[in-house]
Amino acid sequence: MSASKQTFSRGNYWFTQLASDACDVSGLCASVKAADGKLGQHDVRYIAVIPDAENRYPRAAAGEVGLLEGWTLAKVVNQVIDEDADKTVKRAIVAIIDVPSQAYGRREEAFGIHQSLAGAAGAYANARLAGHPIVGLIVGKAMSGAFLAHGYQANKLIAFNNPGVMIHAMGKESAARITLRSVEALEKLAAEVPPMAYDIENYATLGLLSQLMDISNPENPTEAEIAKVKSVVDESISEIVLQGVYLSNRLGADNRASSSKVRELMREQW
Repeated sequence: MSASKQTFSRGNYWFTQLASDACDVSGLCASVKAADGKLGQHDVRYIAVIPDAENRYPRAAAGEVGLLEGWTLAKVVNQVIDEDADKTVKRAIVAIIDVPSQAYGRREEAFGIHQSLAGAAGAYANARLAGHPIVGLIVGKAMSGAFLAHGYQANKLIAFNNPGVMIHAMGKESAARITLRSVEALEKLAAEVPPMAYDIENYATLGLLSQLMDISNPENPTEAEIAKVKSVVDESISEIVLQGVYLSNRLGADNRASSSKVRELMREQW
């Protein structure tokens, strides 16, 4: 672990659990971890973004994805693509996701955070299209551009069924301000409109998750639960190898029926 000060995060904790026997990738910023190991019969690169209280960009000190994190994610994913370019069996990538936000700040905007996060998202997409099975394990928050940059391109998304797990475009307070509502009014609307909701069970109805996992306490799981998570991730990688690299599996839920219909009509007309 880096000498930099780090606070507890679910992302860091689950990276340690999954990559306990893996070999760390060196030369990274303190807020991004990557390691290469085995999971079942699969070669895997584990990747996580973690807090770094001494981050040179303070807006990214609490686990947010900022300039350094975006470019470093792109680096460790592109490494996998390059190193496995001539291999028949491609290494799997497991993105361990606990990212509260993208880093909002004047310096981030001035130095091109949009390019940094796009570089990370593009690297994940390129890896998937090159045949690398990608599993996103959502153990905490998966918010805004941070989630788009780290994990959203995964073939399969697995989330813990826990109140601390949240997937959304922005936090409640920000969403309330931008929609000119109170937080209470936003929560009332969310009870009727699943995409506006913040709980993970409502998100699951959108069809983007391949699985919800019941973990009693994600910050202090049992050995059996850790073994179960490893097994589910391993099985997911095997399924991806058989199913291919595309994301059509995300369109099967009832709440995605309109999306499926639009795609069908576009194919007919174009």
